[in-house]
Order: sequence, then structure tokens, then C-alpha cells
Amino acid sequence: MNRKQFFKTSAVALAGIALGGSIIEACKKSNTGPQGPSVNFTIDLNSSTYSSLSYAGGYAYINGVIIARINDYTDGFIAVAQTCTHNGCTINYSPGSMTFVCPCHGGTYDLNGNVIAGPPPYPVKKYTVTRNGNILAVQG
Repeated sequence: MNRKQFFKTSAVALAGIALGGSIIEACKKSNTGPQGPSVNFTIDLNSSTYSSLSYAGGYAYINGVIIARINDYTDGFIAVAQTCTHNGCTINYSPGSMTFVCPCHGGTYDLNGNVIAGPPPYPVKKYTVTRNGNILAVQG
């Protein structure tokens, strides 16, 4: 390798290292807590679209959120972000264990969105769910 090639190769390598370091640092800063979209929406529980929410154990995906019916009581709804913080797979509600589970790598979240098993590095965002008659409001 001649002198000109050496300097050219060194400059490219240093630029790559600097760029890679800044990308990694940016990822670290943006992923520090519960992850999920900001939402504010309502749904009508009488709508056939949400019939899965009429029984305990049912769940539905709406606006980047998974809403689960954890029991048959009026306040028996819970909502968390639907995307796993590990690789972005869509999580499912598991009524038997009352957890949210990622089918891709086994990441598991409790009803508050906290990681309880698997590789997810961060919790998923939990939302406030309120019910007024047949209208369910999700905010957060």
C-alpha cells in the first residue's frame, strides 16, 4: 500500500468509526424508558370491530396499542404499546398468565408493561384506560 492509499483508507475508516459511534450513542439516548406512541382515542365496545373485548382474555390492536380485557368487571381493561422493545414484533396478550408476550424471542411484559422475561431492553408504555358505559377511552 502506498502513502496515498494509506491516508485515504485511514480517513474512510476514521469517518466510519465516528459515524458508527454517534449512531450508537443516539440509540442509547432515545431508548431510556417505556416505549410506545402517544395516543388519545375512544372506541365503542358495542361495535362488532371490538367484539374480542366483550370477554375476559380477549384483546384488540388499535392505533399502536394492544387493549386487553383482563376480567369481566367494568375496570377490567388494560392497554400497553403493541410493539416489543427488542426487535419491534407485535406482542400478544396471554390470559392464562396475564402477561403480554412477544412471539419472536419470548420477551414477556407484566400488566404494567415491565419486562419480566426475555431480551427486551425496555418496558412498553402503559396507557390509562377509562370506561364510561360502552365507550372506552385510551390515553397516554
